[in-house]
Amino acid sequence: MQGLTITTGSATPCVHSSLARFSSKTTNVASRFSAKAVQKQSLAAFQPTFHLFSSNVNVPKRQLRAHVFLPHLVASMEEVEQSYIMIKPDGVQRGLVGEIISRFERKGFKLTGLKLFQCPKELAQEHYKDLQSKPFFPKLIDYITSGPVVCMAWEGVGVVASARKLIGATNPLNAEPGTIRGDLAVQTGRNVVHGSDSPDNGKREIALWFKEGELCAWAAVQEPWLVE
Repeated sequence: MQGLTITTGSATPCVHSSLARFSSKTTNVASRFSAKAVQKQSLAAFQPTFHLFSSNVNVPKRQLRAHVFLPHLVASMEEVEQSYIMIKPDGVQRGLVGEIISRFERKGFKLTGLKLFQCPKELAQEHYKDLQSKPFFPKLIDYITSGPVVCMAWEGVGVVASARKLIGATNPLNAEPGTIRGDLAVQTGRNVVHGSDSPDNGKREIALWFKEGELCAWAAVQEPWLVE
């Protein structure tokens, strides 16, 4: 290694050898860092202004919300519906009550009301009032009041549409195999079960067939395994 020599023969001391090379290297390093800083500043203009997981506190909250998508919140925000399901006199007489109830239970809906009930004529007429102009209306009333029915109130996300699929088409001959009517019925006049056709009708029919205090509000322990 070369040593450091200082010449004192002149008015200004001179630094030689290693010190001169060290000064040159320091200047080169500083130049490179300066060039990189300039390059970084130049490229900053082309950088995206937002990152999903950025911790930049200066990013407006509105902008953060606009870019974050949480799909699991969509399911949890879906509205819980109510549907009135009734096992008609032919279903009761044929011993299909347990079979029909189990299909809704296995699907995952919650039963909030259940009773065996002899329907009076006035209630039947109110329930089917939209069909009063139909020629089969009197026969329908006689049929629904001919024996006990099983009244049920079911609750769940999308329960109305899903229950209609479980029940099947009005004419059992058109109902798909696997549905209640497709598996258990033959004629429209003996199609075993009724289900509400809309969420509004679900609420109306439950209020019509159940008195105050007959419904039970309870928490199902399996719910976290059915919905997010």
